Amino acid sequence: MAAAKGKIVLMGSGELTATMVEVHKNLLAGLAIEPNAVFLDTPAGFQLNVDQISEKAVEYFRTRVNHSLTVASFKSKDLGTYETEAALHALRKAGYTLIGPGSPTYTLRQLKDTPVPEIFVQRVDAGGCLVAASAAALTVGRFSLPVYEIYKVGEDLHWADGMDLLAHFGLNLVVVPHWNNAEGGSHDTSCCFMGKSRFARLTDMLPGDVSILGLDEHTACIIDLERQEFAVRGIGRVTWQRAGKEAVFEKGDRFALGLLREGRMNSEPVQSARPVRGMATAEEKREGASFWEQVHAVEAEFQRGLDHHKPQEVTGALLELDRIIWQGHESLENEEFIAQAREIFRDQIVVLGTKLASVPKNETDCLMPVVDELLELRQRFRANRQWAEADAIRDSLERSHIAIEDTAEGTRWQLKS
Repeated sequence: MAAAKGKIVLMGSGELTATMVEVHKNLLAGLAIEPNAVFLDTPAGFQLNVDQISEKAVEYFRTRVNHSLTVASFKSKDLGTYETEAALHALRKAGYTLIGPGSPTYTLRQLKDTPVPEIFVQRVDAGGCLVAASAAALTVGRFSLPVYEIYKVGEDLHWADGMDLLAHFGLNLVVVPHWNNAEGGSHDTSCCFMGKSRFARLTDMLPGDVSILGLDEHTACIIDLERQEFAVRGIGRVTWQRAGKEAVFEKGDRFALGLLREGRMNSEPVQSARPVRGMATAEEKREGASFWEQVHAVEAEFQRGLDHHKPQEVTGALLELDRIIWQGHESLENEEFIAQAREIFRDQIVVLGTKLASVPKNETDCLMPVVDELLELRQRFRANRQWAEADAIRDSLERSHIAIEDTAEGTRWQLKS
């Protein structure tokens, strides 16, 4: 069997966001075959908004990646003959295939026992690029995590059989996106919403020869099969685990692919693995690489400031990004980098404006729902001649510096100065 010439890209999330624009562009520019870009809609095929998701992907590629994207619509394996063959034809011609959001178990039910997995492998062998993001990333390994069934439905912990596309390329992996997810707030939703303690039990269920590849959100692991190396791009890290060992690979570096392969550790402890140097492209060696590291770091600071309601951090991140962009004008030859960074800057302004629009304008607006409910309850007490209860509500509001005035038109209130 001839060695594969293409790439497999695994994304933890954010495949259609500003953080991945640069990644998509570089991958398309580096293709050795015709860069026909195709979006496969199978993971979201059961959703009522599946066509809107496809339209978003097409628009994202048109306006941000500056590349055309067609849709291979394979919503289910029960399509008519014409629709099925049209989708398969598009996939066979694809140089760049993107498959992303939706349900991993639905994807597996629809694609297994169809020609699609074999087409993926053939296109990568021929020099194409397969990008599996979010839900789709869960399907390409030996086993797949049934996220919704466990996290939302409450099924017992278990693994589903994956498509195991990676086995063709000598990789015995389970891929887990959303590795650093923190949406739970008061409860742990890392390890793709499982939480560390629950995921540890899932790990114990895996065969001993299977490695886990954890992908942080807005992070890509780019597996270059021709060069036999992998790189980490985006704003996060990639974590490898097996048999109690762990290695964390930082963004911006390249590593030997043997580090991810079973039996290819070269007796060196995984924890001391070092990046493969001297393989960066000329463009990455220029200032552009550090420019993007700065942009993505500031982007993460901006989001943290919003999440934790820290206006100084949000403002500081915006000012810092503005400084980086102006500095980039002087040091970068690639004007497209500046344009992409300005898109991120504008996106952040829009996000901040949306956040502000959802915040009450003042203390009165903030308190109004609660005070109005209490005054309505007080009025019911008064109507029932429960004077002690009505007075207790009034006194409580007074202690909170809220003045109550009963008038012929009704009860009025205002904050005391």
